[in-house]
Amino acid sequence: MKIKAINGVKDILSDEIVFWQKIEKRARDIFRRFGVHEIRLPLLEKTELFTRSIGEATDIVEKEMYTFIDQGITMRPEITASLLRAYVEHGLHVRQPVQRLFSIGPVFRHERPQMGRQRQFHQVDVEIIGAQEPEVDAELMAMGQMFLNELNLEVSLEINSLGCPECRPAFRKKLIAYLQERSETLCDDCKRRTEKNPLRALDCKQQGCKAAVENAPSILDNLCSGCEEHFIGVQAQLDRLGVAYTLNRFMVRGLDYYNRTAFEFLTTDLGAQAAVAAGGRYDGLVEELGGPKKTPGIGFAMGMERLCLLMQQQEGEQEELGGADIFVAALGEQAIQFASPLVHQLRQRGLQAAMDYSNRSLKAQMKQAGRLNAGFTLIIGEQELEQGKGILRNMNTQEQSEFSLQAGADELAKLVAG
Repeated sequence: MKIKAINGVKDILSDEIVFWQKIEKRARDIFRRFGVHEIRLPLLEKTELFTRSIGEATDIVEKEMYTFIDQGITMRPEITASLLRAYVEHGLHVRQPVQRLFSIGPVFRHERPQMGRQRQFHQVDVEIIGAQEPEVDAELMAMGQMFLNELNLEVSLEINSLGCPECRPAFRKKLIAYLQERSETLCDDCKRRTEKNPLRALDCKQQGCKAAVENAPSILDNLCSGCEEHFIGVQAQLDRLGVAYTLNRFMVRGLDYYNRTAFEFLTTDLGAQAAVAAGGRYDGLVEELGGPKKTPGIGFAMGMERLCLLMQQQEGEQEELGGADIFVAALGEQAIQFASPLVHQLRQRGLQAAMDYSNRSLKAQMKQAGRLNAGFTLIIGEQELEQGKGILRNMNTQEQSEFSLQAGADELAKLVAG
């Protein structure tokens, strides 16, 4: 009986991993330029961490978390809460007042699997903790834009403000009253959300809900002076940095901890408009998790699977794996015994070297060298051992030359690298 992977959990094969490596390499390079440092976090956390930070009335907590009920442990559904838990637990604010951190890894949600969205998926997560200036918000978005641009992906940036605990309660009352008047046209989820989490109704994808909220009150018209000044500052700094954006008054976040700035990077290259990255400000969440009072923070997360899909569409369904620098075709047992330490020495000198130990024919081994996209092939058989000279073939030009087997790995590495 064949055992297949769990539905919504995907193997990442070698021909796909090239794109993943590109994304991770580019992310680390961009983040280095902005002084953002890596942190690695556990996949398992106490369930309370997510119920307190994300919110008990959110879809993630109510429907999507993988929780070991008898242990009170949850497989993380997002990275921000885990990162802030580490920030508080290790007192990172004492080491540096403003922490710029990123993490890359898997997260888990029990959702319906679809294109670019799995039950185990992967995120690039960035957080700036301890800075409240609007310039920091704009810098974070500019960094996200730079990252996506350098991956040659076309995206658009949309921004909004979600207000704060001072101005949001009054807006929430207006929105609840508006939704209650139109409850007959709302989907069951939005009817349930109206009292607990009414903002989520603003970005519901059901057509009836979209029509119902078309003329809903906007938080942008209900901001307190502090939030309004902050949001104006964010826009001004984005303009100074040359980052294009549009206002989306219906943009909300699915997690309770967000306030003030919210943003999304969107693409239309995956069919319907889809977010490839989203984030925002969460001032107060650090305090909620037991950290220093009034600690501000802002961050975003990018879905690796969606980034890979976009790159595959742009560059082709598959990309060639990096080829071997040299393949050694050893013919006969004596040749294999001679070649194996030579291949090891080439690897010690930084080359990607390969050989076949199964003593197949020269034709079969040359085919293997071609499949490995090898730059050179060194042929060693009984005759070459007797003469002390192997045959070195440039696989791109097909030119061949003799190579003294006594010259050793140093000389061969120079020829291959040159």
